[in-house]
Amino acid sequence: MVSHDGSEADDGICQRVSDLGYRVAQVDAAGSSNHRQQQANDEASSPEDGHSHLHEHTSSGGAWWRTRKGILTIASGMALAVAYVLGKAVPTTEHWAFLLAMLVGLVPIARRAVSAARVGTPFSIEMLMSVAAIGAVVIGATEEAATVVFLFLIGELLEGVAASRARASIQDLTRLVPKTARVEEDGQVREVQAETLAVGALIQVRPGDRIPADGMIVSGQSAIDEAPVTGESTPVRKGPDDTLFAGTVNGDGLLRVRVTAAAADNTIARVVRLVEEAQESKAPTERFIDRFSRFYTPGVVAVAILVAVVPPLLFGGVWSNWIYKGLAILLIGCPCALVISTPAAIAASLSAGARRGLLLKGGAVLEQVGKVTMACFDKTGTLTAGKPQVTDVIGLARSENDVLGFAAALEAGSSHPLATAILAEAHKRDIPIPATSESEAVGGKGIRARVDGLHVFLGSPSAAAEIVSLKPDDELRFAGLTDEGKTVSVLVIGQLLAGAIAMRDEPRPDAVKGLKLLNEAGIKTVMLTGDNQRTAAAVGKQLGIEVQAGLLPQDKQRIVAQFRNAGWTVAKIGDGINDAPALAAADVGIAMGGGTDVALETADAAVLHGRVSDVAAMVDLSKRTMVNIRQNIAVALGLKAVFLVTTIVGLTGLWPAILADTGATVLVTLNALRLLAPPGADQADEK
Repeated sequence: MVSHDGSEADDGICQRVSDLGYRVAQVDAAGSSNHRQQQANDEASSPEDGHSHLHEHTSSGGAWWRTRKGILTIASGMALAVAYVLGKAVPTTEHWAFLLAMLVGLVPIARRAVSAARVGTPFSIEMLMSVAAIGAVVIGATEEAATVVFLFLIGELLEGVAASRARASIQDLTRLVPKTARVEEDGQVREVQAETLAVGALIQVRPGDRIPADGMIVSGQSAIDEAPVTGESTPVRKGPDDTLFAGTVNGDGLLRVRVTAAAADNTIARVVRLVEEAQESKAPTERFIDRFSRFYTPGVVAVAILVAVVPPLLFGGVWSNWIYKGLAILLIGCPCALVISTPAAIAASLSAGARRGLLLKGGAVLEQVGKVTMACFDKTGTLTAGKPQVTDVIGLARSENDVLGFAAALEAGSSHPLATAILAEAHKRDIPIPATSESEAVGGKGIRARVDGLHVFLGSPSAAAEIVSLKPDDELRFAGLTDEGKTVSVLVIGQLLAGAIAMRDEPRPDAVKGLKLLNEAGIKTVMLTGDNQRTAAAVGKQLGIEVQAGLLPQDKQRIVAQFRNAGWTVAKIGDGINDAPALAAADVGIAMGGGTDVALETADAAVLHGRVSDVAAMVDLSKRTMVNIRQNIAVALGLKAVFLVTTIVGLTGLWPAILADTGATVLVTLNALRLLAPPGADQADEK
């Protein structure tokens, strides 16, 4: 994106941009792009990288042979084949036939070399390739020069096709959102473009349809398949007031949904935008490789000149032989594979993570996550679901179903979390809820009403004890439930102790597994919570995690800082709201949430669908990425070292040299793309 003050005409800017090798699209005031086909090359020169080997990747929907890079490669190959046949048929034309075949591919390469040199990158692969090919012609190796140009184009093409998969992997997410939506207005339903939906619009989503926008269910219930966005394989049952992600699939019910985000700000758009921004943030390893390549390439050029000149001048070597070796070293010397080794792996890793609901904001975060030695978890909404659930229904003077039915009748219409838990449990058990009258809240104690002609009260054990006498056994039982971190509500019907209901914010289903995975990875885990000691200890015992309770936000921040000062590399995992100070204080802050703005924007990383085990998956992804990067660097430098030696001693020449460069680049890219595969498959490959 180029923004400017208007002091230079658009045509002049377009020409300067196209001179760098980019194709230009002009954006009008409305934000739409009007593509202007410039006489530009496929590749872009980047003076910052000290390296111009960037590529026009094929789109996921376009065939490689329709790209300009593909057409150029095919044309070069055909010209080489024609030159070979013509040279055999008419030997006197062989030299000129191969020269013309070489020029078919070399002219575009040389143009890019000049563009790169003009913006401060004289040691680009295109420049080294041009010098080597022209030098080969000068010493009479015209056939080799034409073949080397063709092999170079093949290598570039393969690299571009392979690298496009990493880009397509994340861009495919944008295709999940349907193009149209059914808007409900004044009792009428009409179909509109999904991108025109405004916040607050009411839409209908039929069974089997993809949801066209982020929203909240107004009416209806359905099983929602969130696998396309979060990777969660099991459909999630959702009803009124539950949130929906754009691109997920409505299962079996008609839903009326209130739009909560415009198309540009829906969950998928934010995920794609965050991944794109993250790919621009370089990891420390990547920055080091960039700096190293700026000295490495000129160094290799100097070695090539010394190899070509010193032996003939000082030791009587044959000029043509040593110039040939120097040209081969020029081709070996380009740091293409080395420079692409880190960003290719990071791009693939960020894309793979995003498709699994793991968002990491940049290469630096991705690299740091794998170094974590301590994980500090919040409790509510992180290790637990954040919503109380009924754990025990105790029938005393009445049956369990009666206790639950009467309690649900008193709580009907309330939005209190405990009331919601009781109503949900009654609905789950298909218990009919009787009608109530004379409902009244008793401040700080509970609620009472008339149900089926009976006076009914639901409240705390101490409040119930003011109405009826509690037996010692019942008191002990209620106290035991309280010690387990549960909230106990006692039901009194008339003058009888009918029963009780115990509720607790239960751990997430995968919490035990997730903490175990982290411990197995050598990461210490601890719970930092503002909840009371008794409740926190009960959950901690259930999960097998060390607990520090009764903490204010500043206490969590202080404890995280203490851990860091003690030498731990700390990850803080929380809901991204009240944990903000601690998230900022940690080496890596990971927000646990369902794609909310806070979860996506505040922390260094985010787990979209809130699974504790995904924190371990994020650590594993980081470690696999760093292993992949080290493999890539070893391949890039190892192949060059081998061919550098074999070229100097005369075992290899121009053909193996260009294969060493483009071959290593393709190998590095393909190795990086292994990160796009599911973790199990990737690990199986490594084994």
